[in-house]
Amino acid sequence: MAEKKTGKTSKTSKSVKTAKTIRTTKAVKPKKPVKTAKTVKAAKPVGKTKTVRTTKAVKSTKPVQAPESVQTVYDIDAYSPPQIAKRLDAVAGVKAKDSAVNTFLLGINAGVFIALGAQFCTLVISDSGLHAGLTAVFAAIVFCLGLILVVVGGAELFTGNCMVVIGYLDKRITTRRIVDHWTISLIGNFVGSLLVVFFVYKAQQFAFYDYMVGGKALLIANKKVNLTFTNAFSKAVLCNAMVCMAVWVCFSARNVADKIMTLIFPIGGFVASGFEHLVANMYFIPMGIVLKSKPEVVAAAEKMAGKTLDLSNLTWKGFFVLNQFPVFLGNVFGGVFLAGVAFWFIYMRPKLNFSFTIKEDFKR
Repeated sequence: MAEKKTGKTSKTSKSVKTAKTIRTTKAVKPKKPVKTAKTVKAAKPVGKTKTVRTTKAVKSTKPVQAPESVQTVYDIDAYSPPQIAKRLDAVAGVKAKDSAVNTFLLGINAGVFIALGAQFCTLVISDSGLHAGLTAVFAAIVFCLGLILVVVGGAELFTGNCMVVIGYLDKRITTRRIVDHWTISLIGNFVGSLLVVFFVYKAQQFAFYDYMVGGKALLIANKKVNLTFTNAFSKAVLCNAMVCMAVWVCFSARNVADKIMTLIFPIGGFVASGFEHLVANMYFIPMGIVLKSKPEVVAAAEKMAGKTLDLSNLTWKGFFVLNQFPVFLGNVFGGVFLAGVAFWFIYMRPKLNFSFTIKEDFKR
């Protein structure tokens, strides 16, 4: 019996089947930490790659790209006429804030520059054997020296400053300030011209080529003081219209070379055509008055003219009354009305809006 019990016990030991326990372990198998691995992958958020993308987005928000600004700075196209008018308007605003002393000093510079161009012109044509037209062209080209120095040097030339009327009409400069600016720059131009007359005379340039340079200067001055009022006024109107056109096209340029090229033809045109420039005459006529007392110069001038010269009008009174007064009026009219006011009206005048309303006599 004992053996049987042991058998039973063995059977009962079989009931503790390890296989079942193994199954239970299989049921507990959900221990798969692979899922946790997946959760780790899902927990990848805060992906650093995403933050990198956001930084790239910040890079794309560059407010001003350098290459584009460089292209606008080195644009070779000329300014359009409306842009030129706006630039001249801005310049008028700057001149309105300039001091009287600065305007006067820059006016002296302008007078010196124009006088240097005038004496250069006299020197070149004093002994020319070319046709009169070609001689005038050469004189015109070399005279451009004066306007080139004025524009590049930033001097205050009265005739060119007539374009400031654009800013006056646009209310950037007051009436008193524009009158003061014109007056001070004109006085400065006269002082600068006389300085060059003094130094050129002391340098005895008039004695060059057997006094032919002095003789030519005397002929130019005497011709200018013998013009009629109508003749001097008309030539002055055309002259400053072309000078202000030279200033206009000069403001279309973006560099110094362009400015020089744009000045040559308008300035050369008025010189070759024999028109009257107020500031240039501040050198030509005083130089003639000074040389009038030199017998060698008078003899050379009469030889070049082929006749005896009447120099009775070549005086300071003839300079101011017979030449400067009509030329001043003509230059102002040509620069202010034919150039400044005309361009303001075309490009900068306020737009006029007209509206009409019809009032009914009887309501329906």
